[in-house]
Amino acid sequence: MIDEVPDTEVTTLARYDEIIDVRSPGEFAEDRLPGAVNLPVLSDAERAEVGAIYKQESKFIARRVGAAYVARNVAHHLETALAGKPAGYRPLLYCWRGGMRSGAMATVLAQVGWRTGVVKGGYKTWRRCVVDGLRDNDAPINIILLDGQTGTAKSEILGRLAALGVQTLDLEALAAHRGSVFGALSAKAQPCQKFFESQLWNALRAFDRNRPILVEAESNRIGRCELPRRLWQAMLAAPHIVVRSDAKTRADYLVHAYADITQDNAVINAAIDRLAPYQSKEQLALWRNMAGAAEFTALAASLMRDHYDPLYDRSRARRANKTLAEFSLGGLDSPGIKAAAEKIRGVVERQAR
Repeated sequence: MIDEVPDTEVTTLARYDEIIDVRSPGEFAEDRLPGAVNLPVLSDAERAEVGAIYKQESKFIARRVGAAYVARNVAHHLETALAGKPAGYRPLLYCWRGGMRSGAMATVLAQVGWRTGVVKGGYKTWRRCVVDGLRDNDAPINIILLDGQTGTAKSEILGRLAALGVQTLDLEALAAHRGSVFGALSAKAQPCQKFFESQLWNALRAFDRNRPILVEAESNRIGRCELPRRLWQAMLAAPHIVVRSDAKTRADYLVHAYADITQDNAVINAAIDRLAPYQSKEQLALWRNMAGAAEFTALAASLMRDHYDPLYDRSRARRANKTLAEFSLGGLDSPGIKAAAEKIRGVVERQAR
């Protein structure tokens, strides 16, 4: 049996065991429903071939060739990824617009005996939900910013707060980037903009709207990922909690937090080069020399003093965010971060509606 899942239910998927994206790997890589697995009925090359035949020869030949590819690929999935699924398995399928690709695979899975769902309108239905939620909708988002200068362990504090039950939105984790020119994660590529937005909307829609969401203060771009209009406007207007620490403690923390890039001098120099529009040649040369001599604590201290702290001060001066509380961090080790998180949790909980 095949269930057609309408637009109004596409974000309520708990009754299904698995979400299957049957589009090509290239389409899947750009964006997909969070949690979906990719079992394509056409590869990228097969999809391109069928599309060319459709345009240049005939619809009939394209459908015949495409059906042969689909049949072989669905058979492969039944023999591999789906081979161990039980009789009660309930998959939800979607393709680009809920048409032939998802319908073809759903027919086969339903014949196996699985209660199979197909998203009406396909991926485009989900994308409309995301765009409406992040760009077109003007309803306010109940946000509090966690603010502080570079090196004040904001991301780590945010993670500790999430473990304590505070609603947190970790933008840097979703963007796979730490938010500065040194922020790229060596082991993980950033998502495409559309998938960043899909993850963002999936997280936001799960929150209790009557409780604040704690978000680290960021610029409107994290690496190559841009914050959507509705979220960015909410962040500009949000009150904030400020954390502070002395320069030496912050420099030591940064060397630890960015240990992955201190192993690669080429990566450090490339990041320093991206500061060229903002710094003199002499300053850039000094930073490169520090990196070459493995003087990473001195490099972190200088970058903060001569670039990031002034940048933060200018940015904060342009904002008029209400300050809910300020905390001086005694240390950025585990006990210090735990203590800060406990204090911040108290402030956030008092702001619940």
